[in-house]
Amino acid sequence: MTAPRLGVFGGAFDPPHLAHRALAEAALAQLRLDELRVLPTGQAWHKSRPLTDAAHRLAMSRLAFAGLEQVRLDDREIRRAGPSYTLDTLRELHAENPQAELYLVMGKDQADVLPTWRNWQEIVQLAIICVADRDVLTGQETRFAPPPEMAGRFCKLQMPAMDISATGIRARIASRLGIAPLVSPAVARYIEQNHLYQST
Repeated sequence: MTAPRLGVFGGAFDPPHLAHRALAEAALAQLRLDELRVLPTGQAWHKSRPLTDAAHRLAMSRLAFAGLEQVRLDDREIRRAGPSYTLDTLRELHAENPQAELYLVMGKDQADVLPTWRNWQEIVQLAIICVADRDVLTGQETRFAPPPEMAGRFCKLQMPAMDISATGIRARIASRLGIAPLVSPAVARYIEQNHLYQST
């Protein structure tokens, strides 16, 4: 019997956008995941700005990933007191699913700073690191390459270039510009109805 394949996809999702959904779809298809946990960040230790209220980010994430049957929204990082660390989440998921193979899904920007994460070597031991290999938009090369002895714990997810960022979306809303091509219609409606991001 093969081990269940459990994907882990965390982020601020402030707001969740179409590139987030595309990465989830790529992970489900290319990694043949049995389940993908989407985990909105709680108190993010590395964010210099305050995040939008967790209830809004959770609600938007539910809308953004709707229709993907293997996706399960997991609010443990929001419920956790104090700073939220990926390592704690992976330890918990490993304890809850000891037979499962864990796959940590992330964007290239997160992979670049992975060595700054708490106990990142243990993260690599607990989960295979799956990085979105998007077509280069900036011309800059990735700053981080895994040590040779860890190379087998890393894999790439093929994705088209999508020049979308939550920072850019928030800036567009604050400038009263449209965001229709960047987020799902349901997320756009939620943002408008709840008057989110109207000032930076």
